[in-house]
Amino acid sequence: MKKLVLFGALIFALSGCASTGGEAKAPATMESAKAAIAAAEAAQKKAGKAKSEWRDTGKMIKQAKAALEKKDFEKATKLANKAKAQGEMGAAQGKAEMNAGPWLF
Repeated sequence: MKKLVLFGALIFALSGCASTGGEAKAPATMESAKAAIAAAEAAQKKAGKAKSEWRDTGKMIKQAKAALEKKDFEKATKLANKAKAQGEMGAAQGKAEMNAGPWLF
């Protein structure tokens, strides 16, 4: 039960629900999009090591790279950030399930 609560709290924190929403965002640039993609790839690698990579993470990174090629930096950054969040949640899920045993009913 504690793992479920911890995982739910992680999802809430990573989803941006804790944000106040009052801060102004700077427009995305090529550099910020590239940095977001690199961070997403690092999170994907971490989730892969935990053997808990989520299905769509790699697809989102590919889409972010395609948007970067088209110079759509906002879309590239948004997709990369979403992929990063999935990678982080996948790694957390893998860690939480590392010592999981069979359910006893």
